[in-house]
Formats: sequence, C-alpha cells, structure tokens
Amino acid sequence: MALHRIAAILAALTLGATTLQAADVDYTTNATLPPDLPWKGKSEKLVVGKRDRWITPSEQSGLTASPNYADTIAFLKKMAEVSPLIRLKTFGKTPMGRDMVVAIVSMDDPGAADPKLNPAKPVLLVQGGIHSGEIDGKDAGLMLLRDIAFKGKARLIENVNFLFVPVFNIDGHERSGMYNRPNQRGPVSQGWRTTAQNLNLNRDYVKADAPEMRAMLRLIQTYKPDFYMDAHVTDGMDYQYDITYGFQGDSGNWAASPNIAQWMREVFRRDADAALTANGHTPGPLIFERDPRDPMAGRVNDGFSPRFSQTYGDIIHMASVLIENHSLKNYRRRVLGTYVLLEQTLATLARDGAALRATAAKDKAARPAQLPTAWTLEEKAGRTVEFLPVAHEMWSSPASGVTEVRWLGKAAPAANVPLYESRATIQLNRAKAYIVPPTKAEVIERLKVQGLRLETFDAEKTVTVEMVKFPDAKHASQPFEGRFLVTPGPATRAAQQVTFPAGSVRVPTDQDLGDLAVMLLDPESEDSFFAWGFFPEIMQRTEYAEGYVMAPLAERMMAADPKLKAEFEAKVAADDAFAKDPRARLAWFYARTPYYDAAYKQYPVGIER
Repeated sequence: MALHRIAAILAALTLGATTLQAADVDYTTNATLPPDLPWKGKSEKLVVGKRDRWITPSEQSGLTASPNYADTIAFLKKMAEVSPLIRLKTFGKTPMGRDMVVAIVSMDDPGAADPKLNPAKPVLLVQGGIHSGEIDGKDAGLMLLRDIAFKGKARLIENVNFLFVPVFNIDGHERSGMYNRPNQRGPVSQGWRTTAQNLNLNRDYVKADAPEMRAMLRLIQTYKPDFYMDAHVTDGMDYQYDITYGFQGDSGNWAASPNIAQWMREVFRRDADAALTANGHTPGPLIFERDPRDPMAGRVNDGFSPRFSQTYGDIIHMASVLIENHSLKNYRRRVLGTYVLLEQTLATLARDGAALRATAAKDKAARPAQLPTAWTLEEKAGRTVEFLPVAHEMWSSPASGVTEVRWLGKAAPAANVPLYESRATIQLNRAKAYIVPPTKAEVIERLKVQGLRLETFDAEKTVTVEMVKFPDAKHASQPFEGRFLVTPGPATRAAQQVTFPAGSVRVPTDQDLGDLAVMLLDPESEDSFFAWGFFPEIMQRTEYAEGYVMAPLAERMMAADPKLKAEFEAKVAADDAFAKDPRARLAWFYARTPYYDAAYKQYPVGIER
C-alpha cells in the first residue's frame, strides 16, 4: 500500500471513525493536478549516468526527488574536498541553529578557504529555496557546480565569480512533506514556504526581521554581486511556458535602475531566451493572471515594492532576476531549464559583465527627484501581449459553487491577451536627508543592517526640518509578516526648528543607496519603516482631560471664536454618532487646545528638504 494511504488511514484511526471515509481519498498531486504537457529537450543530456561518481542526489532519483539539507551540504563538501574551484563558507545561522552555507565557485586565490576574489571580475549570486518548497534552483545549481568542477565547464568561471546559496530558508526546507504544495508537480517531498519564525523571506528585504535575511544582506554587502538571481516556482493557471522570469523594467514598466533594465532587456533576456529555446524549453515573462477563472481575461503587470528580491535589487542598483518556473511542469523539466538559465547567465556576464557594471554605475550616480510608491492596478488594459495558453474547458463545481477551469494537458494556439499595467498613486519627493532620533534605536540598527552611510551627531543639534503628522493613521487589526502594518491616511507637513540630541543619525540621500533611504524613511512609502509599524508609540495618546474641565473650557472657546463654534455645530449636525457621544464632542475641543499632545501621530524622523 502506498505510504500516503497508510499515513492517511493511521491519521483517521487516531482521530476516530468519523474521518475514516476521508482516508480513502487519494491526496497525491498526481491525482489532483491537471495532465502534464509532453516534453523532451536537448537539456536532457545534462543528466549524468547512474554510475557517475558525481551524480547529484536529485539525479539519483531521476530528478523526481530533492535531498534534505544535510545531504545537500554533504554533496557540496564532497566536491569542495576534491575541487579547488569550490570553497564553502558559513555566512549565518537560522533561528533553529542551522548553518547557512554559500559555495564560492572561483579560480581566484586557489587553496584559500575564504578566497580573495578579483574585483575586476563580475560576481553572480544565485540563491535557491527562499520559498523552500520551490527548490528547483538548489538541484540545478548542484548539477552546474559539478559540471564546472569535474565535467569540463570550468571555462564558465574564468572571467566570472559565482556565489551559490543552495537553500536560503533552511528551517522551512527541513519542514518537508508530501502535502506542502498541492499545486506543484514535484519534487516528491517539498519544503515549507516560511521560516521557523513563520516569516516569508521574500517580504523581508527592507524590514530585515529574519536573521536569515540579515545574513543575506551581509553577504550582498561583502561580495557586492553584479547580478542576483532568486529561484522560485510560480503557481496559478496553466500555460505552455516552463521557465518564466522577470526584473524591474522588464516590459518597459518603471525601474529605479533604468539603465540596468535596458541592459537586461537587450542583452540578458536575448541570451537567456535563446539558450532556453535551443535546449527545448519555452521561456516567458512573469505571468500573473487577471482572473484565475478566466484564462483569456489577460495578464497583470504588478508594481512590486522593495520588500521583494527583484525590486530590492533594483532599488540598490544591482541587476536582479526573479525566476518563476511553472509549477505544473514536472520537476525534471524545471530543474534542467534552471540549469540552462544559470549557465547562460555566467556566459553572458563573462562576455558583457564590464558593460553591465558601467550601466549600473549610471544608475548609482543618478539622484531622481521623485520615486513612485503605493502601486495599484489600472482598470483598463493598456495594450495586448502574446500569450501561449493551454487548452481548457469550464465545469460547474458543487464544492466552490462557481464555474472552474479544467486544464486539458495540450497546447492551445497562441493568442493576444490584454495586459493591465500598474501605476503609482504616490510620488515621493526626494529629501536631502532624514534625521532619526536616538530613541529609535531599532530603526537606526536596521539602517546599519542595510549598509546605508549614516552621520551620527556627537552633540545636540538644532535643525530646520519638515515634520509629518498622520491624524488618521491606523494600525491593522491582524499581523502581517510579524508586523502590524500602518495605513497612514492623509499627511500634514510643516517646517519646524527641532533640536535633535546627541546620538541622532542623519541619513543623506546623496549616496549610492540613497533611493533605498527614501523608500525606508519617507513615511508615505508603502515599504517604509513607518508603514511596517516600527513607530507604534506615536499612535498612543497618554494625556487626557475630564469633562468637568473640558466642558466649561469648550464653552469659553466657542464664545471667543464664532468660526470654531460654527465648525463644531456643523460637525454635530452632519455626524449623528459624534453628536450622541459626549466624550467625542469634548475630545474635539481638547484637540484644539495647547494641552493636546503635539507629538500624537507625528512621525519623529525629521526630513531635510
């Protein structure tokens, strides 16, 4: 009897006879997923024979299974012990105490455990398993490292240095099981999406709550990669593409690094698509559907904020690609396609890495006056784009109560579908600098984690700054990624003379990471520390006035100011709940007295204009 059936029956016996009938359901993905599209490609030749000394753990299963973390690191150590091209380095620890390992694949500084890399060579950093159920990048990378070290592909790293993190979310990787991703075809057992702290690392790039993310940011700051690849597996509707990937500015949409985006479109995508196609794969852009129950309703071009890997890379002017292999394609096909993509990226950087660096330098030197944020989807499509669909039919589901899609496992003719773009609803005006008081030690520490250049006040200093208030700001009632997000509402801004104590830090935006500083410290940024809830204390009032004080004072205020009296009476007439609430009525007056807390809902970071 299959293991999954035994497990289900044992679970049913434990829970009681009422669930025994459900134990007969076949929950395997083969029973629930639509048919796989037939495939055979030239990249099949990348798989070594069963008796090869350097066969990877996944190849031993025919690329149907993926090894656990211990076996993954054991295979890397086995290669590193023999090949001088591969050195392993621990760069952090997970909350559960597991070592985070990066493989440094280089011809530089032979024999050194921690090699000094030639700064003239471009650096490629590839990470697998940020969502560790989406683990294609790990097994593709192990095969590629094997071939570089032992199968005649060392030429790939003659002019490029390659950093490979097989698993980013290691604790989630070890929470492996057959039932973690019901919408994905393989591997047999898959890791968990979030960390042991239930954090999604691909929402953590700016707030850096997770120790894993802090370790990754240190790795980036240490080696300064020219190109960053984050390997995922995407779900959603079925289509013909097997390897999809994207970057900011990919389709002409906004990018903080427009020069890098142009290079990526004209050089990288050209090379990558050609290599994938030549090896039998079907590359495509990132696919996000307009309506999951209407395959031809079109695609959406989401506006991503810097909490995501490819947008974070864009905002710090590092070429960054989000790989999204298609979950309904089998694991073997996805791993082989990822291998081809990584190999071609090394080849492209070897040839054109200097041009990429020159391009990135232009973006680092730019100081745009505005940065967009708070993205929303346009209601009307701006244009149509080609799409390679899979045949489908519709059926009425008694479970969902609506019409659902059934994919038929065969290609449908190419079609043009509408593309819905995103637009920014807020333009952040670039400040000269931000001043953070020492009371916000956590924020200052996060700025250091991000590698920003800070100027610390060694004495008290009075500065003219813009101070911002959000009278209607509210915390979310439920947590998101370990934080209670803040909806700011309208802002009021006023120039003030503020005395900042010693220990305050000034964060100038005239630096390579200046765009990141704006995104972190302008409170209207959707990924600012303010939006992530780093300033909960400003949302709390601590002084009040009783009715026996406020009622007579309110009478005097109305007698002295007819305009105020008229404003109050209009409020009473228009708002029945307000009119019936004596505390709200008196609070209205209290907010207009000099007794009211001037710091209530005031963002304590000063903004230099």
